[in-house]
Amino acid sequence: MVKLTVLFGHPEDPEAFEEYYANRHVPLAAKLPNVYRFESGRVRAVDGGEAPYHRIAEVWFESADRMGEAMSSPEGEAASRDLANFATGGATFFVSEVKA
Repeated sequence: MVKLTVLFGHPEDPEAFEEYYANRHVPLAAKLPNVYRFESGRVRAVDGGEAPYHRIAEVWFESADRMGEAMSSPEGEAASRDLANFATGGATFFVSEVKA
């Protein structure tokens, strides 16, 4: 398994971010082919301080090849381009291998 993790920085307008993310970006990303599992959530610091990120998204694929196919598909390219429309705090991507 391979997991694509996206860490969203703190946006300029958190409410506008959440509205756009839920109603525009997630439905767009839901069209990605080959997705095994998707999870997303708001980030909170354990100690009650400010969390380093606003939101995390995790997209799971059966393999790196399947992830590559998804991200290079028209749907993957559209989801990537869409980040500029709402992710004003930036987005950090990384990939990890997950043993089942």
